[in-house]
Amino acid sequence: MTDWNALISDVVAGNWKDPSTGKAAIVPFETIRIEETLDGGEADVLAPLKLGKRLAVVCDTNTVEAMGRRVAKHLKGLGTIEEIVLPSTLECDEPTIALVQEKTRHADAIVAVGSGALSDTCKYATFKDGRRYATFGTAASMNGYAASTASVTLNNGYKTSLPAHAPRGIFLDLKVSAAAPHWLSAAGLGDSLCRPTAQVEWWASHRLFDTFYSQVPYELIGGDEPDMIKTAAGLKTHDIAANGHLHRVLTLCGLGVCFTGVSHHGSMGEHQVSHWIDMFAGDAHPGTTHGQQVGVASLAIARLHHELLALDQPPLIKATHIVESEFIRRYGPDIGRMCHAEAKKKSFDRAGAEAFNRKLKDLWPQLREELRPMLMDPSVMKATLAAAGGPTTATELGLSRKVWRDAMKHARDVRNRWSFLDLADDAGLLDDFLDRDEQ
Repeated sequence: MTDWNALISDVVAGNWKDPSTGKAAIVPFETIRIEETLDGGEADVLAPLKLGKRLAVVCDTNTVEAMGRRVAKHLKGLGTIEEIVLPSTLECDEPTIALVQEKTRHADAIVAVGSGALSDTCKYATFKDGRRYATFGTAASMNGYAASTASVTLNNGYKTSLPAHAPRGIFLDLKVSAAAPHWLSAAGLGDSLCRPTAQVEWWASHRLFDTFYSQVPYELIGGDEPDMIKTAAGLKTHDIAANGHLHRVLTLCGLGVCFTGVSHHGSMGEHQVSHWIDMFAGDAHPGTTHGQQVGVASLAIARLHHELLALDQPPLIKATHIVESEFIRRYGPDIGRMCHAEAKKKSFDRAGAEAFNRKLKDLWPQLREELRPMLMDPSVMKATLAAAGGPTTATELGLSRKVWRDAMKHARDVRNRWSFLDLADDAGLLDDFLDRDEQ
C-alpha cells in the first residue's frame, strides 16, 4: 500500500531540511493526513488539535452531501457542533467572508468541509477573527489547502491574494476526492501543470532582475510529479491512487510556501491569465474554475516559452506601452488605477528597456541552457490534461476568441510579477503569437 504521507509528515514534523541551507521549515500545521478513507475516524484525527468545545462545521450544498453531514455526525462526541451550509455558488469575497464570520460567531473554531472558495472563505474569516480552523478536503481541485494565503475578491471586484493563516490540520479522504466529479480532479491537475511555466518565469525573473528564487518547492514535488502525470488518466475514472498522487503534489506545492514565504513557484503568468478571466470576463465567463483556466493558460504559455527559447538571438523590447487612461477605459476608474499602479512597477521606460536588452543579450545563451531542464513538452502537458478529462483550449473552456485573446494580452496588468507575457508584449511578439496559437 502506498504511504501517502511520506515526506509530507517529515516536513510537518520538522525533519526535512532545505538541501541548500540545512534548515528545516517551521510549518504552521499540527498535522496533515492523506488517507484512503477517514470514514468514522474524523473525531480521532481532529481531537488532538483541541480546537474547542463549540465547533462550526461549514460546508456547501454539494460538500454537505459528499462529506459534511458525515463529519458533523462523527464530531458530536467532541462538543457542540453547529452545521452551516452555504450555497454551492459561493465566492470567496468580502460579503461571504463577513457572512461566515457572523454565522459562526459563537464557535470556538471552524471545521471547513470543502475546497476552493469555501476553504479560502473559512481561512480568511478565521484569520480576521483570530480563531483557529481545520479542513477536511473534498476534492483534489486546487493546491490551496496548505497555503497560508487566501484568494479574495474585494468589494470593487479586484481579485487578489491576501495574507491569512494555515489550518491547524488538513485531512484528505481519497475515497471522497475520487468520488467527486472528475472535472474537479482535472482542475487540480491543471493547477499543478503550471510547474514548468512558473519555474521558467520565476528563474528568468531571478536572473534578469535579481529577484528571490528558491529551488526548495521543486525539490519537494520533484519525486511526485512523474507519478501524477503517469496516472492522470485515472482521474477521469475516479481512481483512488490517481487522486492520491495528485493530492501529494498539490499538498507539497502548498508546503513550498512554508520554506519561501511566497507563491511564485506555482503562480506566475498562467495564474495572471486566470485571474484576468475571473475579474473581467463578466457575462462571458463560462463558469469554469481557477484550476481549469490555469491548465489551459499553462499550455499556451508553455508554447510561448518554447517559441521564445528556440530563438538564437533574444527578443528585443521597447519601452512599455502603459497609459493610465487606457487602464481606466478597460477596467473602470477604481480597478483601472489599481492595475495601472501594479503594472507600472514592472514597466520599462526607454533607458530601462535598453539596459534590459543589454543584460538579456549577455545572458541569453546561458539562460536558455538553464531553463531547458525546467521545460515540459507542451504536447505532453496537453495529452496529460486531456487524459484526465480537462479542457485544453479556450474553446473547450467555453471562452470566446476575443475574451481569451484579451486575457492573454492584458493578464500582465493584474499583478506585479514579470512573466514571458511581459517579455513577448514589450518585444512586439505577443500579438503574432496569439494570432497563430491554438485557441
